[in-house]
Amino acid sequence: MRFAYSQYLNLLLLLPIFVAFYIVVFKQKRKALERFGNLDLVTKMTASVSRKRQVFKVFLILVSLFFLVLTFARPQFGERLQIMKRQGIDLMIALDTSLSMLAEDIKPNRMERAKHEIASLIDKLRGDRVGILAFAGDGFVQCPLTTDYGAAKMFLDAMDTDMIPEPGTAIGTAIEKALEAFVKQERKHKVLLLLTDGEDHVSDPIGAAKKAAEQGVRIYPIGLGTRKGEPIPIRDSRGNVEEYKRDRKGEVVMTKLDESTLQKIALQTDGKYYRSTMGEGELDKIYEDISKLEKKEFEAKEFTQYEDRYQYFLIFAIVLLSLEAILTDRRRVKKEWGGRFE
Repeated sequence: MRFAYSQYLNLLLLLPIFVAFYIVVFKQKRKALERFGNLDLVTKMTASVSRKRQVFKVFLILVSLFFLVLTFARPQFGERLQIMKRQGIDLMIALDTSLSMLAEDIKPNRMERAKHEIASLIDKLRGDRVGILAFAGDGFVQCPLTTDYGAAKMFLDAMDTDMIPEPGTAIGTAIEKALEAFVKQERKHKVLLLLTDGEDHVSDPIGAAKKAAEQGVRIYPIGLGTRKGEPIPIRDSRGNVEEYKRDRKGEVVMTKLDESTLQKIALQTDGKYYRSTMGEGELDKIYEDISKLEKKEFEAKEFTQYEDRYQYFLIFAIVLLSLEAILTDRRRVKKEWGGRFE
């Protein structure tokens, strides 16, 4: 037998205290009777009260407390072997961390909206492995594929626009880095979620998407931003806007959402393109799509399942307490006292 909450067994140390308490109570009652009058006389006058029954009622209370403590400790005995299988897909999430993600055409800005959407999607996952990749002018895996969603969200929280020193938005490089993170021998069970504004002037995203399609990877791009464009604010240490990013000619840079490139990437890999919205309905649609994909078995674990048996101890405690409540300390007197000692 084992106890699921063995710490509650420490409450058994209170039983000797209760025993001592009742011993003191009975002694005090006896002294009170002695002060009241002649003990033999008082005993004759209270012949209908059974001292043994009083002691027995206390015994029932103490034993019921003992069983209640065992109930709280949740005793378990009897076991059965269970096999737990985990099934799902491999989901890599590539997040654009270039400076353009600071644009505020999506509130509070593109980066914070993307991180919030990723966290919301991770909360929906059940059994799938998830990994996170950061990219700007280059890319690297921030969090390898894992089923530890809490750890994945910790890595996500640490992501910012200054984590990759090389400027730019190399979507093609991000796709290639994600392909390296997947198991190459498999041609299914693989999805890449790409969150970016789509502006890429340093790589070949369409060519990388073709490689992804050859390896059985579906890409779901989520576009962040607006088509009209937005300047990129540069803030001081207090968060105040000092100025806006300018090009070599001194003109303010306007970063625009390039939906055309993202749509072509999705088309190449049999995925779907979505634009980020306030309601985040695109996340529900993406999750619904990937939930329909064929899943693979990641691992099968054997573990011992113990059977709870606290119910029996609880029943014993209830029966004893009920008996104590029903049982009276009165007894039948065979011969009434006639008012004199014999």
